[in-house]
Amino acid sequence: MIVCDKGFAGVGIETAAAGLGFALVRPALKGESVEGRFPGWLRQRIEAVIWTLKNQLGLERHQARTSEGLWARVCQRICALNAAIWHNWLVGAPVKRSLIAYDH
Repeated sequence: MIVCDKGFAGVGIETAAAGLGFALVRPALKGESVEGRFPGWLRQRIEAVIWTLKNQLGLERHQARTSEGLWARVCQRICALNAAIWHNWLVGAPVKRSLIAYDH
């Protein structure tokens, strides 16, 4: 399954994805039935994850020079976020996903 935006609507892209064994999940276009399409809550979750990666974890300014370096930085920051969330749960912090206490 590939989650994408409305811009990926069309017979060509859907056929190509199906040929690779993937189904496209996207918001319904005007006039399309919304049944079996993109659930509203999923978009909010995706945007929250992207906001966290770009703003809180600094991936907007990643400064990687290769795609391997970028993947290393993304994985490094996701691991750091998971460690911070785990630590916040252990100490009973009121906000679990915040990295403000570790931002220096």
